[in-house]
Amino acid sequence: MTGHTSRPILAQAAVWAAVTVFTLVGCDRAPAGETAPARTEPSCPAAPGVQTVDVPSGDFLMGSQDTYPEEAPVRATEVAAFSLDATEVTNAEFSEFVGATGYTTVAERKPDPARVPRGAPREFFLPGAVVFTQPDTPTQTWWRYVPGANWRHPEGPGSDIRGKANYPVVQVAYSDASAYAAWKGRRLPSEAEWEYAARSGRAATRYAWGDEADSKGSRRANTWQGLFPITNTADDGFELRAPVGCFAPTPWGLYDMIGNVWEWTSTPYGAGIAQQGEPVLAIKGGSFLCAPNFCARYRPPARQGQEAGLPTNHIGFRTAKSAAPSR
Repeated sequence: MTGHTSRPILAQAAVWAAVTVFTLVGCDRAPAGETAPARTEPSCPAAPGVQTVDVPSGDFLMGSQDTYPEEAPVRATEVAAFSLDATEVTNAEFSEFVGATGYTTVAERKPDPARVPRGAPREFFLPGAVVFTQPDTPTQTWWRYVPGANWRHPEGPGSDIRGKANYPVVQVAYSDASAYAAWKGRRLPSEAEWEYAARSGRAATRYAWGDEADSKGSRRANTWQGLFPITNTADDGFELRAPVGCFAPTPWGLYDMIGNVWEWTSTPYGAGIAQQGEPVLAIKGGSFLCAPNFCARYRPPARQGQEAGLPTNHIGFRTAKSAAPSR
């Protein structure tokens, strides 16, 4: 099986025009004039043995009125029982899918020349994806279109996923994530399902684990430390993505619901919102690029809109499946 739809051009157009309305935040490089010290990533436990978590049916207050306006209003929401992957889909799992089906991701397809903006640089006619690049000053654009960037080469040519089988797969568009889920006999979670699971059925707390960002000095999630986008201290041990399961799970046994990579949901971001005619979906959870001074969206109710055909190196996904009806 291969991807049959033409390669969306929104990623190139957005970067070329320096208009990234829904594209998210983050980065890791030393400030201008400094050399980033070599870092050794900490060892992590083996990927959790449990593959999926059964989420019970229930109701909860979805959303928040405390931070960003798009999280409001707070509303009572009922969720039917379903199962959710315990971790984000990994490079190894996605590789198995590609090997079995021959699937070609959006970032690997040649763009349709008719959709490339007139006067666009030559590289926008080549397959590729959007990559975060740390700027030298806070006013510079920190996203760029990189030919050759895809799930096998998340940061572009010269990067690869060797030795990173248990890292979350990224550079996957919404259609890529949906295709993987269908192959597994599953689907992408709705925004309500995702948020309900992240809260573990508890009363609203600021984070998935409680109201404090960290616990006794230990990091609870892979997020940006330092002043975004100039300084990344990587106090949690990771400058970019971390292997799945490196941080403690939620009370319901779900890993990395906060930080690491944003996750696709099947829910439209808002009525009538689209970029150049392309659907915009809600993504959840924040990423390794979220920082208190810029993108404080590493909370269960936080949401961001992402163009369906815009793969980046900080968005992944996990899959869900509705529970069988009771007899």
